Formats: sequence, structure tokens, C-alpha cells
Amino acid sequence: MNEPKKLHEEKAEGKTIGDFVAEDYRSAGVFEKYGIDFCCGGNVAFSAACRQKGVDPTQILQEIEAAKTEPVARSENFAAWELPFLADYIVTVHHGYIKENIGQIISHTRKIAEVHGPRHPELTEIAALFDRVAADLTAHLREEEEIFFPALKQADSARTAGKKLEQQDADAMRRNLEILRREHEEVGDRVHAIRRLAKDFAVPGGACNTYAVTYKKLKEFEDDLHKHVHLENNILFLKAERDLVPLLG
Repeated sequence: MNEPKKLHEEKAEGKTIGDFVAEDYRSAGVFEKYGIDFCCGGNVAFSAACRQKGVDPTQILQEIEAAKTEPVARSENFAAWELPFLADYIVTVHHGYIKENIGQIISHTRKIAEVHGPRHPELTEIAALFDRVAADLTAHLREEEEIFFPALKQADSARTAGKKLEQQDADAMRRNLEILRREHEEVGDRVHAIRRLAKDFAVPGGACNTYAVTYKKLKEFEDDLHKHVHLENNILFLKAERDLVPLLG
């Protein structure tokens, strides 16, 4: 067996896209390069994702190994963080980003749809989609901050103290995880639809500054959402299922 093939089998056997990114976030850039969804689609098997995109898995693995040689900040070893700390980080950094930027992006998408929509009808669809994304995420963040994250922290404190919580708490956490994952997928689908309509955020010739800024902000929003959802789906939620749910019920 040649070395690249051996590398493929050893590194990818039984792994999902999310597994790779959870182990080392630097692999996310490689998956993005090939259009492979590592956040909402993180539960897809590596081999299946490569087949879907028609890319050579050995080539991707080699690029991932190369990416691992790049410097990484110790502070970004998310998989090693305690659950309460990771939850607080997500709220501060990613929830904070959404709350700070979502209103401005709504305003921009509506404005360019009104001004340029007659010549670029996709802008009207983009504005409507982002309105839905904004509404869904606003409710989603509230649900996480007011219900799920406090319950997670309570369960983690009980685990640390060697206590076991009630069955109903375990059932509630399982239900919440299922709902939150589904909501991530729904928002992710709409954000990907915006990218398709915007033709990968390529600004047409002669577009005004607001048009260009809007597309830049939409791409920035998508990039932040990818990291945000990855931290939850592929690290926080999996650790909760592994470390907390078995102790609850």
C-alpha cells in the first residue's frame, strides 16, 4: 500500500468532518476551500463529504497535515476547555458578534434590495432570507442563554460535586440538544442559500459602496456563524452528551 493511501485510511477511518475540526480548528480552512460544510454538516462522514464534492480525500488529508504545521494560539484549543468556560466564550464572542452586527446587516440588505432590486432581483430574496435568519437567531440565542446554557452549567456543577440529577433533567437536555441542532441546520441552510444567490459574494461591476459593504458583511457573518456553530455542534453539544447526560438519568 502506498503512503498517501495509507495516510487516508488511518486518518479518516470512522471520522466525521466535525471530528477533524474539533481536533484541530486549522483543518476548517481546508474544508472551506473545497466547499465542505464543517459546522451544520459536521456529522457527515469524511469519506462521504469528499464523494459529495468530488474531491480526492488523500489530497485533503495532505493539506490538513500541512495546515497543522501553522502556529496555533494556545487559547484556541477549544476541545480542552471546560464546558462552562466554552459556553461563556460562545456567548461573549459569537452571540455578541451577532447582536452587534445583525441590525446593520438587515438595514443594508433591505437598502440594496430597494435600490438595486429591479436590476438584481436576487437581492430581494437575500434581504428576505436574512430577515428570517435574524429572527430565528434572535430567538435561538435567547433560548441558549436563558435555558440551555444555565442548565448545562448546573449539570456540570453537579458532575463536579459527584451528584446525579433527575431523569427529567436528562430528558430535557436531550430535547434541547435536538432542537438546537435542528435550528442550527435551518439557519445554516438559509445562510448557504444567501451565498448561492450572491454568487459567492462577488460584487457586480458598477455596484455602489453600500452594495460592496453589504456583501462583505454577509461573508463575515457567514464565517463567524460557521465557527460559532462548529463550537456548539462539534464540541459543546458532544461533550454535554458524553460527560453530562449519562450522569443525569
